[in-house]
Amino acid sequence: MLNKLSLVIISQNEEAVLDQCLQSCISLVDEIIIVDSGSTDATQEIALKYQASFIHQDWLGFGAQKSYAVTLAKHDWVLCLDADEYLTAELALEIRQELDHPRAEAYQLIRCNKFLGKFLRHGAGYPDCSIRLFNRRAANWSNDLVHEKVEVVSACVVATLKHDYLHSSGEDFMKYLHKQDRYTTTQALIMLELKKPVKLSKLFFSPFTHFIKYYVIKRGFMDGVPGFIHIVLGSINSFQKYAKLYALYQQRNK
Repeated sequence: MLNKLSLVIISQNEEAVLDQCLQSCISLVDEIIIVDSGSTDATQEIALKYQASFIHQDWLGFGAQKSYAVTLAKHDWVLCLDADEYLTAELALEIRQELDHPRAEAYQLIRCNKFLGKFLRHGAGYPDCSIRLFNRRAANWSNDLVHEKVEVVSACVVATLKHDYLHSSGEDFMKYLHKQDRYTTTQALIMLELKKPVKLSKLFFSPFTHFIKYYVIKRGFMDGVPGFIHIVLGSINSFQKYAKLYALYQQRNK
């Protein structure tokens, strides 16, 4: 591979998934950077087994934490994964071939989410595209607290790779529910700071529109019971976000 590649990960208590992530990348990357926000399990031991650089950083929010991690990489080309994501052999080979003669400065990867034992290929779960491979001279993460994304300079060419990478979403179901609860709380707090109004139409109808869009129009029903549960939880999250915002406004106005 003509261009050297840094793998960049943020972590906190990822012992259940980190080994699979690193194993899928070890033959592809030239260095591993892991920025950890205070793991108390075996995350660091697993990271050091792969000779990763393991750096502590208090939590800055998803976007800022990932952006900081990218700045620590030695190489301009970076691959950013979450600890519960991993490459297929086909995608690793595709990345290797692409970086020999890059046709873009940033690449979208297609994520396939595994939820309750099933890879979701319809509904809200697929295709889940985002920029994860990029030249840091042309792109980096936004500073969003949640739902962060890679932002590219205006002249940057973005391409999409063909093969999927995999995400073990919802395999630990209780951890998944806890994470979604934190996401919706953070979203409500952001909307509160931005003085977003509480629209009753959003409170009442957003769960139903979410369900119709992803279960019916995008054929989430084809993913069976796991697909149904995934979309129902997404609908509940839509409701909770606005319900929490309403509650925050009530507390502020007391």
